[in-house]
Amino acid sequence: MDDVNVVDYHTAGEPFRIVTSVEIPGATVADRRVTAQSSSEVDAVRQLLVNEPRGHADMYGGFVVPGDDDGADFGVVFWHKDGYSTACGHGTIALATWAVATGLVPAGEVVIDVPSGRVTAQVGPDGVAFRNVPSYVLRRGVQLTTSRGEVTADISYGGAFYASVRASSVGLSVTPASYADLIAIGREIKWALDPVAVHPTDPRLSGLYGTILYDDLGSWEEGPHQRNLAVFADGEADRSPCGSGTSARLALLYDEGRLRPGQTLRHESIVGTTFRGRVVEETPDGVITEVAGNAYRTGSATFTLDPRDPLGTGFVLR
Repeated sequence: MDDVNVVDYHTAGEPFRIVTSVEIPGATVADRRVTAQSSSEVDAVRQLLVNEPRGHADMYGGFVVPGDDDGADFGVVFWHKDGYSTACGHGTIALATWAVATGLVPAGEVVIDVPSGRVTAQVGPDGVAFRNVPSYVLRRGVQLTTSRGEVTADISYGGAFYASVRASSVGLSVTPASYADLIAIGREIKWALDPVAVHPTDPRLSGLYGTILYDDLGSWEEGPHQRNLAVFADGEADRSPCGSGTSARLALLYDEGRLRPGQTLRHESIVGTTFRGRVVEETPDGVITEVAGNAYRTGSATFTLDPRDPLGTGFVLR
C-alpha cells in the first residue's frame, strides 16, 4: 500500500479525516459507496486510517471523489470504524470549510454530492450552514423491549435513518457520566430496529444508522433547546450534535409542531458544542433543513503501512 496523506478537521468536537488520493470507480457517489464496500483495496485504506494505532474506535472521515455531474464541486464517500455511511452533516461542514480554505472552491457556496443526494453549504465568517436532502418522519411510537425496559422510538430520516429516544425513558441523561450506558442502550436499540428503517425508493439507503438519545432542555429565545448523543454504526458515539441526526430531529419536531416556521433548534452535544438547525422549506419528499456549525483544522499527516508490521492495517478495541 502507498503512503496515505490526510488532512484532519474537527466539527464541534467530532473528527473528520479528509483523503483525496483514493480512486473509487462508479458513475455516482452512491455507486462509489457500494464499490468501496466490496473493494478490499479501498477498504484497506479505510481500515488503515480508522483503526488503532493510527485511528481509534470513534474516528470518522471521507474519500473525496468526483461529483455526480458538473453541478457539484466534488463528492465524498463517508466512512467510520465499521464501514460507509449514507450521509454526514459534521463531515459536510468540515469539507466545505476545507474546500474554501484550500482554494478548491471560492468562498461562498460549496456543492457536495453524498451517497444520499446533493447538499449545498454556505461558508461564511461565522461558520458553515448546509442544506440537506429532504428529511421526513418514517414511523412514530415504535415499541421495543430492551435491557433497560420498554422503549418508545420515533424513526426519521435526515440522509440516514435514526431512532429518537428520550434519554430519561431509559433512566439516563446525556452527560459524560452516562457515556458508557448511553452507548450500550443506543447500540441495542439500533440493531433491534435496523430492519424497520426501509427507504421507500433506494434500498442502498435502508437500515437504521443510529440511535439519538436526547434530553429536552425546554426552549431558548429562538425555539427548542435539546441535547443529544447519536450512537451510530456499531457503538460509535458522535461528539458533535450530529448533522444528519439534527436534520432527522428537525423533521420530528416540525411534524409535531414543536418547531414552528422561522424558529431555530439549539442542538447541543454531550461535550457541550452546538449546532443550530431550522426548517427552510416543505417539499413533497419532506422538509429541507439547514444545519449550521463550525469546523477547525487540527493537522495533517502521512500514514504508512510497514509490510513487516504484524498488526497490518490495525485493530479496534470496541
